[in-house]
Formats: sequence, C-alpha cells, structure tokens
Amino acid sequence: MPLVTTIREHCRVCFTCVRECPAKAIRIMEGQAMVLSDRCIGCGNCVRVCSQKAKQVYSSIEKVAALLDSGVPVAALVAPSFPAEFAECSHEQVVGMLRALGFSKVCEVAFGADLVADRYRRLLQSDGGKRYIGTTCPAIVAYIERYAPDLVECLAPIVSPMVAAAKVVRQRYGNDVRTVFIGPCIAKKGECVSGDVDDDVDAALTFVELRHMLRDQSVFPATVKPGEFDPPRPRAGALFPLHRGLLQAADLPENLLDTDVVAADGGNEFVDAVKEFQSGDMQVRLLEVLACKGCIMGPGMSGDSAMFRRRGLVSDYARERVEHMGLGDWYENMRTYETLDLSRTFSSHDRRIPAPSEEEMRRILGRMGKRVAADELNCGACGYPTCREHAAAIFTGLAESEMCLPYAIEQLRTTVKDLAVSHEQLAKTQAALRQSEKLATMGQLAAGIAHEINNPLGVVLMYAHILREERTSDSDLMGDLSLIVEQADRCKKIVAGLLHFARQNEVQLQPTDVAEHVGKCLAVMPPPEGVTTEISREGSPAVAEIDRDQMMQVWTNLITNAYAAMPRGGRLSVCVTGLIDSVSVRIGDTGVGISKANLAKIFEPFFTTKEIGKGTGLGLAVTYGIVKMHRGDIHVDTNEDPNEGPTGTAFTVTLPRRSEAGNTGARPGAALVESTL
Repeated sequence: MPLVTTIREHCRVCFTCVRECPAKAIRIMEGQAMVLSDRCIGCGNCVRVCSQKAKQVYSSIEKVAALLDSGVPVAALVAPSFPAEFAECSHEQVVGMLRALGFSKVCEVAFGADLVADRYRRLLQSDGGKRYIGTTCPAIVAYIERYAPDLVECLAPIVSPMVAAAKVVRQRYGNDVRTVFIGPCIAKKGECVSGDVDDDVDAALTFVELRHMLRDQSVFPATVKPGEFDPPRPRAGALFPLHRGLLQAADLPENLLDTDVVAADGGNEFVDAVKEFQSGDMQVRLLEVLACKGCIMGPGMSGDSAMFRRRGLVSDYARERVEHMGLGDWYENMRTYETLDLSRTFSSHDRRIPAPSEEEMRRILGRMGKRVAADELNCGACGYPTCREHAAAIFTGLAESEMCLPYAIEQLRTTVKDLAVSHEQLAKTQAALRQSEKLATMGQLAAGIAHEINNPLGVVLMYAHILREERTSDSDLMGDLSLIVEQADRCKKIVAGLLHFARQNEVQLQPTDVAEHVGKCLAVMPPPEGVTTEISREGSPAVAEIDRDQMMQVWTNLITNAYAAMPRGGRLSVCVTGLIDSVSVRIGDTGVGISKANLAKIFEPFFTTKEIGKGTGLGLAVTYGIVKMHRGDIHVDTNEDPNEGPTGTAFTVTLPRRSEAGNTGARPGAALVESTL
C-alpha cells in the first residue's frame, strides 16, 4: 500500500522532498519526483515540506465511512496530540463531534501510552545489559527494518501506544468492536497493515482526514452535544506526543550525568542518532527516537501553528486531566491490564543499495563536470548532502545528473552560447538568402530587358556619332550631340553591367597564385593623385583554384571603390594571407568609411553612395555573386567616425584553395543559395 504518491501536475521538481526524505525514497524520473513505496517509511516529511501540495497521502476516509455505515460498533482511538489539533474547541466538543460521525466509543490512546511506558520501565529493569531502540514511532521502526536491518534485534519488543489502546478497547468492550486510530501520523496507516502486528486496528485517519469528514457531514463544535472520553482514562501518557514524552511517562529521565537514556527526534537528528547507535559511538540503554519533532509536528496535523504553541496546548490538557482525575481509578485500570500482551516482533526488509565502485563513482562525477575533489561543492541543491551521495543515487537510478545545480547552470550556459552561435549563423544565412533573392530577381529583370535596350541604344549611338560628324560647324548642336553620346555611352555601360550580372557564367577554375593575380590588377590600375598603394603576403603560398577573369573583376571593383573613397588621398593596402584550407585577400583603404545605415545595403543591386552618373550600383552585387560562386566569403569592416579611430573600409575575400564550385553554369544568385543551404 503506497502511503504517499505524487500528483504529477503539481510537482515542480524543486528537490525539497528529496532533501528532506531521511530514507531517500524519492526517485527523480522524467522530471517528476516519484515516491518509491517499497522504500518509503511513512514519515511524511515530503508531505509537510512540499509547497506545491504535490504529495498525496493514502486516504482512509472511504474505509472508515464504510465501517461507520456497517452497523457494527466502531471505537475512535484519539491520539494524545488532539489538543494541538483542535485548539478551537474543548475536548468534550471533540468527543461530541466524533460521536456525531457515528463512533460508538471514543477512547484516548494516551492510556495505551501509559501501559507502554510501564512496559519500557520493566524492560530496562529486567535486562541490565542489552541496548534498545524505542518502537513507539512506526516510521522509526520502518527505517530500522529497511536501512539498518542489523539493528532489528535492538528494537524494543513492545507495541506502540495505538496498538496497546486497541487491545484495551477490544478486551474492555468486546472483540466485535472495530477500532479506528485518529492522529497526526501517516506511518500509522502502514502499521495497521503490518504483518508483524495483530489486526487490532482496522484503519488509521489523520487529523486532516477527520476534518474532511466533519466538514462533509456538516459536523461543527457548536452544533454537537459535548461528551466525555470513554474509559480507561490516562495520566502521564497524555505527554507522549511531546519530545521526551515517553521518558517522562515511564519515569526514565534523560540524565546528563549518565548515558542510560537518550532521546532524539526530527529527520536529520534521528538518522544521525541511529548511525551513532549502530557504530557503537552511542553507549545507551535506550534510544528513544521520533521521526518528527514530537507527534505534535506530524504531517497529519492541519494548520500551521508553531511547535511551542502546540506543545503548550498538550501540556495544559495533560495537567488538567491529572488534576481532575482520581489516582485510584487509574491504578486500578493499570492493574487490570497489567498482564495484557503488548509484545511484538519485527522483520528485516533490507532496502540498502550497494555503493558504486570508486571507478564508477569517478565516472558519474566526471559526467557532471566534477573531475577533482575541489569540484565537489556539496551544495545540497540536488537534495543530497554531498556530491558523492548524489552520484551513488544516480548509480542506483534514484537521481539524475540534471539535479546538480552547478552542472545544470553550466549546461544552460553552454546551451545559451550554442544558441547564440546558431542564431548568428541563422541570421547570416537569412541575410544571404535575402541577398540571393534580390540578385536572382535582378538577374531575371536584367536578362529580360538588357538585350531589348541594347539594340535601340546602339542605333541612338550610331546616329548621334554621324550627326556629330556632319554638324561640326554648328557648335550649339555639337554640344547637344556630345551630351547625347555621353549619356548613351553611360546607358551602354549600365546595360553591359546588367548583362554581365545576369548571364549564366561558368566558373573556369585554374590553380592561381592569388597574390600575383591581385598584383597584376593593381599594376594596371594606377592610383589617383595623393593615394599610395602597398601589397603584402603572409602565411603559406597563396595558391587557390579560381576563375581568373571573374576574380579579376572582383579585385577591379574593390580597388575602384577604395580609390573613390579617398578623394583627398590616402593609402590602399592589400594583404594576401595563405591559410591551411583557404586564401584571404584584404583590400583596405583610409577613406571616409561606410555609414552603419548603408552597411546592410552595400551588396544590393543598384545601391550606390556615389554621385549620380558616377556609378551603376552593380559592382559590389556582382562581386558578391562571383565570390559566392567560388564557395568563398566576403566580409567588410568599416569606420566612419573619427572619434572611434581611423576611418576607412576593408573588404576581406576568403576563397577555398580547392573550390567545389566547378562548372556550375549558375548565376551568382543561384551559387549563393547553394552555398548557404
């Protein structure tokens, strides 16, 4: 029977339940914190600490409702922590509400605690040498049976107060009476069905479940008839839900001058106490341990009252009961049940998991980036105290590497970095695709109109020249004819550029010394006045497979633009670098630079920053297409602001040494698409 399960929709995988589980009975699997029922001890720490209410306790409401409707007498066994739960009403009203639900008897488990305390006192008096671990808390019993099975023989062979109270009720009111425990403990549900305990308790309700039943039945303190608990009545057993309550009830003080009795409670404290008891470092006669900070802090309590507030309520009730009841009746009841069999046995249910080898441990830690001891931060964010415990849990399948916060942060940082690179590459590809689309569109446009314009343009030029030769005496007409010839020549150049841009160029690759190739181009292009040039080589020999004619046009366009950018003089520098698999050519000038607004448009057809009549706007578009046809790349660096450093522009063309372009027979735009997809 799984005592606690996970509501998947609510779990946010914060690892709080993993951290607080003393049995490490929670497996992180597929982003969910799943409770392993065979490892769970029912302490309820996960229920108490889960802020998302993702942990669901096994409900006994239906079973109890069926018992109450069955017609058989049912006795309610109320845990001594009830004053802390029902602080808003008197104990008489609590009894009245339970009877209104249908319980025929309402008894206090605290009397069972009195009997159990008496048995502990006798146990320690009869055997002076053996060490014992208290068994009043079923979560502790489950922990010992599963995770310290060699200590099972040290468990005190005495039933819990709940079972003791059930035995008293059956002996006093008949074996046909059904019993239902009501208290703050989830582990009691497991104790009820344990094979090592007689079937004295039919079901166990938490206070939370009881309040649900009261609300569903519209039972409220003000509407019920107050009543008194059915006998037998308790004395010091009412203190059992408090820290060291058993010791006071059994008159076994925890004396700091000796080590006969030690009490510990709470998740981390009880685990440490058991480990010390197991190792022999704790030499005590009785180790009384509770999984919670007293039963008053159990996971089955509703509300969020402070611990000392709850403790005060229980203490006040216990003191009131002691003051208003006769000792004679209590002693008589204790003698009546003196011979009642309250013994029990325990079984080992070993759930310990073998630790991984050191080699396997190092492998798992290395997978999380923990390769040396200094990398093991032991931050506890994963829910485990140390990195090695986390690694051991990964080895057994209880945990995942992603639970490690430093590892997850590093993975996230790497992912963000990779995404940034991917985004940058995607942006470049998108820009290249947009450029290729423009080139393809302009190529189609040029192919459609260039030839149609060229024919009439040739006629205009021819007759303009004839007229100019015939009208040599008419100076006014000569000026007009010269203007016609000049502008017609300009149109011819534009059309020639369009044809070159649009025609299906085949790349004729030849091994070429790129430095010499650029040098030849520079030699036939004398610089303007005030401009100096230089060419340099770096790296290995700059030999690459290129189409010499087309690449000559690339150098011509870039050098021409560089000269035009330095109207007041400057320096043109060409640097050819031989790399392992490529050759780069950097053509830089000290001119005016390119504005940021124009930088994104420089490779667009017909875009130019030159004056009207000075440029066609096709030079860089053609250059871009040719470079892409060579499976190369072209990059520009520029600065136009003197405040940020020297102004100027540098184009860097990178070409593969062995091009795969071949005789593609493709337009520059088509080559661009192929190179970017």
